[in-house]
Amino acid sequence: MTRDEERARVWRSLGATPQETDELLSYAEDGFDRSVTREPQTFPLEDEPFVAAWAEYVADSIGQGAVPALAKRLVQFGFPVAAGISETDSYRAATRRGAVDGQRAMTALALRDPAGIRMFLHQTAAGRIPVIVARHRGDFETLVCALTRRNEPVPVAPSIGACMVAGYNNWDRVARLRHHMNFTELLADKSRYQDRFILLSEGPYSATPAGALGLEPTSWLALSGIIRLEHECTHYFTRRVLGSMNNRLFDELIADYMGIVLATGRFRADWLLRFMGLEGFPAYREEGRLAHYRGTPPLSSGAFRILQRAVVQGASNLERFDAAMDGDVSLTGEGAHRILALAHGTLEDLASGLFHLEAGLCMRTAAV
Repeated sequence: MTRDEERARVWRSLGATPQETDELLSYAEDGFDRSVTREPQTFPLEDEPFVAAWAEYVADSIGQGAVPALAKRLVQFGFPVAAGISETDSYRAATRRGAVDGQRAMTALALRDPAGIRMFLHQTAAGRIPVIVARHRGDFETLVCALTRRNEPVPVAPSIGACMVAGYNNWDRVARLRHHMNFTELLADKSRYQDRFILLSEGPYSATPAGALGLEPTSWLALSGIIRLEHECTHYFTRRVLGSMNNRLFDELIADYMGIVLATGRFRADWLLRFMGLEGFPAYREEGRLAHYRGTPPLSSGAFRILQRAVVQGASNLERFDAAMDGDVSLTGEGAHRILALAHGTLEDLASGLFHLEAGLCMRTAAV
């Protein structure tokens, strides 16, 4: 039996029709480069080139605050979030050429609680990564619009509390390098001017109230911060090590696994199901995050119901996987090996009873 036939068998076992099986096979394709999961690697990896500049930004923020430190470097801070702003000549000049009016207002990006914005470098198995945290939910949404949507007003779902900014053209870094090389030479290597960093909010993870998990609000907010940060750091790891970071369900399940384990010391299937809107399965709560991973084009209603069943079984299998693992997952090497083990499989493997065995075998190989 071929690998695709095995994958199809899993979907059929979950009740998918032939047409739904074809839908789900296409949906479950991921971009992970699994050839690296059996190669010995030493973690953490060295920092990527952009980190050195961000170390300066963080140092400056200690004395002057994060917003002034960022406004001097990130051109989007010089513009408000407003419909049509990205089509103006000044915005295009700033974001496409780094041509910024030296007299522009440092507070052009309207923030409700600028003192509540902080930034730091966080150590991950894939190297350090910059993190910007907004205390006020509205400021998080403003930063998302400014830094990922060209300062255009775009709704941000309440269940979304984090964002990875990737391929960001940093004109501050370009300006520094222009003194040492010509523009054409500089643009030939994106690592010289493109950055990656994380935006975080401080609210409850996946818009889940503390009472839904039987926790006190203060404790839940603290745990939410850890889950959210480590979730995004898992995406950073898969992008740098496995060559893929996408808005796919399989990526999200791995990232939620790592976030929950690093926050609590063990995996909680009931938490993951709550985050996804499946705590009452077979009932489905549409406000859950699973709605964001329906695919493009979106899965049919029948295929989406099968996917829900796969997530429920996958959550149970993740608990079995977690119980079988030894070692302190807070250590960068151990955390990296768990991600590699999980990514060695597929969404179908996660939904099947054999997932924990296959992943465990990969785990032992990766740890050698």
